[in-house]
Amino acid sequence: MTYQFDFSALLPYWPEFLQGVWLTVQLSALSTVLGFVLGTFCAIGRASGPPWVQRIVGVYVETIRNTPLLVQVFLVYFGIATLGIRIPANAAAVIALVVNVGAYTCEIVRAGIESVHKAQLEAAECLGMSRAQIYWYVILRPAIERVYPALTSQYVLLMLASSITSQISAEELTAVANRIQSDTFRSFETYIAVGLLYIVLSFLVRGLLWAFGQLVFTRRRRLGTAL
Repeated sequence: MTYQFDFSALLPYWPEFLQGVWLTVQLSALSTVLGFVLGTFCAIGRASGPPWVQRIVGVYVETIRNTPLLVQVFLVYFGIATLGIRIPANAAAVIALVVNVGAYTCEIVRAGIESVHKAQLEAAECLGMSRAQIYWYVILRPAIERVYPALTSQYVLLMLASSITSQISAEELTAVANRIQSDTFRSFETYIAVGLLYIVLSFLVRGLLWAFGQLVFTRRRRLGTAL
């Protein structure tokens, strides 16, 4: 039995593919920004917060890192609904992705914070810098600069993982592909096209994050250090 490829059957659906790509980009971008903020605050709390904050953040991080993203998506979408609160699938997808990537961001940023030598903190205190100035200029900025490559990889993985939200009918790229293949009966061609689109998106996201790093981390740009 031979299989005849026919990608022409997908041509009428290109606007839907583009809509799926656009929603994937939106979900990924919003989740990346909010997840970074959540993860950074959690990292600060776990690294130098009071013991009760460290315990709470530790439970959150370990819970998220040891459960599948799909289960987390279901818990957010169906769990909130059981409380009588109806939220759109796209909003539930963002919440689940933010909670998930926030835990991983927390551990990555915490590693960067712990890499800052204590002598630098002592020097900053001797210069009379305030606690806020020390955290921003001496701890956070150098820490994030050091772990930025790891953060970049994590956010590319987040973009790819957003495909899981198709299970709650979020109309991102994979959900669009599922609908198109059921209409055309061209599953092989559909998922080949979607795979290629994800590859393009991955390179695009990585390129944008690299450019952002070059803009923000001027010291690395001067030294020519790869991000």
